Amino acid sequence: MTVIDHSADLKQAFDIRKRVFVEEQGVPLSEEIDEWDQSAIHFLAVDREQAVGTARLRLPTKSTGKVERVAVLKSSRGSGLGHSLMVAIEDYARKQNVEELILNAQVQALDFYRKLGYRQQGPIFMDAGIEHMEMRKPL
Repeated sequence: MTVIDHSADLKQAFDIRKRVFVEEQGVPLSEEIDEWDQSAIHFLAVDREQAVGTARLRLPTKSTGKVERVAVLKSSRGSGLGHSLMVAIEDYARKQNVEELILNAQVQALDFYRKLGYRQQGPIFMDAGIEHMEMRKPL
């Protein structure tokens, strides 16, 4: 897992997000790429020299991080790369003295995040036409 530090890697991350969220899940591109992409920290998962997963981390406060846009290509799901991606984000956040991570998980992915130690918070809500639930994890 790497933190993205140049535009070629960021383009790969956006391509993964477009394939997963826009093409597979029907999220409008205008909602997928947003104003937070400029200031977020982006992560890229690479397998055999091919970018297969991505996520971003925002740091809205000194003690809280927000994990967003976690996406793994269909061909790499179930391989453990999503888990490794989340561990890399958590490690990075700890180094920034973040005390808690928050994310809005798609309901179909709740078990994935539960296994990583995230706990549900609040009711199910709709985002981009998909059911989500807020989850939190102290670091």
